[in-house]
Amino acid sequence: MSMKTSLLLVDDDQILRQRMAQAFERRGYLVDQAQSVSEARTLLSSRSYPLAVIDLSLGDGSGLEVLSSVLEASKLARAVILTGYGTIATSVEAIQMGAVHYLTKPTHVDSILVALQEKEASEPDSPTEVPSLSQVEWEHMQRVLNDCDGNITRAAKLLGMHRRSLQRKLQKVPVKLR
Repeated sequence: MSMKTSLLLVDDDQILRQRMAQAFERRGYLVDQAQSVSEARTLLSSRSYPLAVIDLSLGDGSGLEVLSSVLEASKLARAVILTGYGTIATSVEAIQMGAVHYLTKPTHVDSILVALQEKEASEPDSPTEVPSLSQVEWEHMQRVLNDCDGNITRAAKLLGMHRRSLQRKLQKVPVKLR
């Protein structure tokens, strides 16, 4: 009888978290779930996990805090960061902290498992590859919108532009990000 591999799944979206947990369990993993940084830390205080799937944006903090705790508990842990709106800056930070991959939602459980099993962390764009101005602008608008908790009106005000202009620009994803 083989032992199941433990996986820590941290996401504040209850329905998505439960569906993902069921999908991982169907594939033979033993899944512990947490919906917040504090719940994840409570689980990590009693055990370590070889695998972790962590949402970047949690109600009580950042998934990067959970990533740090996962790697503190086990230096050999492999973690994937998930997010609804990814930027190069946050993906680079997650990889530098020790995540093996950074995926944008929605994504399939099989894609997450492939990312967890890859030999090397996926490298962000090489430093010699300069992002286009539209990429940088789009990512900056995404960061400001994220900081405003998705409030377009407040983000537009901070960016000094009209709300509709911001909406139009956000809909035009630069070619390199597609």
